[in-house]
Amino acid sequence: MIVTIDGPAGTGKSTVAFLLAERLGLEFLDTGAMYRALTLCALERGLAPNDEVAMTALADEIDLRFDFHTAPPVLLVNGRPVGERIRAEDVTGAVSIVASHPPVREALVRAQREIGREHPRLVTEGRDQGTVVFPDAELKVYLDARPDVRAHRRALQLRSKPGADLAAIDETEILNAILARDRLDSTRATGRMRRPDDAVVVDTSELTTDEVVSELARLARERLREAVLAGGADDHDAAAGGRA
Repeated sequence: MIVTIDGPAGTGKSTVAFLLAERLGLEFLDTGAMYRALTLCALERGLAPNDEVAMTALADEIDLRFDFHTAPPVLLVNGRPVGERIRAEDVTGAVSIVASHPPVREALVRAQREIGREHPRLVTEGRDQGTVVFPDAELKVYLDARPDVRAHRRALQLRSKPGADLAAIDETEILNAILARDRLDSTRATGRMRRPDDAVVVDTSELTTDEVVSELARLARERLREAVLAGGADDHDAAAGGRA
């Protein structure tokens, strides 16, 4: 079973996807981390994020792998764990530019599909998982939230980091950055952010994380039961549905 979770930044996709995977006994794939890791490598090498040729060569060169023995899975770049460095502001400010290059997206889509072949019991999150990477996923979810809510969540996240400069965290600036990123993500030619036609839409603005996870787990179990009744799942999958 593959569950895709798409949506804009700040809707809680990564947290929800990880917790849902744990609850259902599936594996978790954070595709946004892959683009962030590529962006981090570019910044470390002094490459310009808008240089499509350089970004494509880098995407073809580096080895991005997840250690699925850890929870959540650890992303390794050429064997090196990148940790929370990929969440830093310089990476956040450049990742949409890097992800806008068609050859870069093609390279990472190939990598994500390969992960899906190796780990076919998966919850995966991003911005094109249900539309491009896994169009035949058993359950597609589109998480959304009001921009002001997303900006507030991001501000809280930044303030919770050790040594955070609280005075420098401006929610208005964060909101403007989120709106700008939404425009870029939803208008780029390749891998643009859009809701899959057959996705279940969940607005997280007024919901707790646990409420969102519980609803998605219910939907996943429902889809799994339908697959079992239709003869589309084996006993192993049916057992997993029972555990969930």
